Amino acid sequence: MFMHNKRLQYTVRVAEPNPRLATMMLEQFGGADGELAAAMRYFTQALGEEDAGRKDMLLDIATEELSHLEVIGSIVAMLNKGVKANLAEGAMEEAELYREIGASGTSAKEALLFGGGPALVDSAGVPWTAAYVDTRSEPTVDLRSNIAAESRAKIVYERLINITDDPGIKEALGFLMTREVAHQKSFEKALYAIENNFPSGKLPGIEPYASMYVNASQGAGDMQGPWNSGEQWDRVDDLVQAAAIDGGNGLATVGLSKSDMAIAESLALRTKSDPSTNPTTGADLGAGPGAGRTTEGDMGGASNVKEASKMAQAMTVKPQ
Repeated sequence: MFMHNKRLQYTVRVAEPNPRLATMMLEQFGGADGELAAAMRYFTQALGEEDAGRKDMLLDIATEELSHLEVIGSIVAMLNKGVKANLAEGAMEEAELYREIGASGTSAKEALLFGGGPALVDSAGVPWTAAYVDTRSEPTVDLRSNIAAESRAKIVYERLINITDDPGIKEALGFLMTREVAHQKSFEKALYAIENNFPSGKLPGIEPYASMYVNASQGAGDMQGPWNSGEQWDRVDDLVQAAAIDGGNGLATVGLSKSDMAIAESLALRTKSDPSTNPTTGADLGAGPGAGRTTEGDMGGASNVKEASKMAQAMTVKPQ
């Protein structure tokens, strides 16, 4: 059962309306890393949680996130106070209203459809979606995802703090940012309270692949560190020699019945390429300057690369 306390968890003091800032604040209202996404993520996790301690923690944090949603929504409403009143009452001339919406940075959707009130959209006007909730109902997975989500939200709050000089908003955003830190600490403790929390899930990794590092991007910029070298890793640098890693031939095969095999062979025969031919194509027939080498051996009318280069230069439009 939910009960609503009419007092905000943190007092909202907005110095003056600022619709442009309100639009940016919507990122933490209806955005991917916003408060609604967090509340729904932790609430749905709590409903499926079997551990009493984690269930209690998730319900506590999910409910607090709803209170943070209320704080952000209240900030957005206060920042949009002037636009909302003018739109609703028609207190300004049409042209003036049009200019105010455009100059303020308020999206047309926010202004016209939602009347300047807080809407479940992000700062670009994209509607909130349940796809933001990435719960997998496996605590070692979900807790890591929660830690990352709190970290991302903290960074967004930092950036919002940096773009406003309103002291009251800065204070409120600082509070919300710091609560992300506290929640991350709780999720970290809950994760490491599970004795065997890595790798995630029940099935163990397969040796020797669990300790293999594949140097798949080679060249200038190659670096070595504890993430890819040392006693913990079996480093693979010779990719050609190592393939296939499982010791097989690296080819894909499938077992087919005789009838399916016959059909597959018939298909392969019907669509087989003839590498001995060099057919004239539509590109050849329509080739002009700059077409490159064609089947007939020319390059769009040029007999060699030097001549083609001269033709290209001659075709270059020079400024008047």
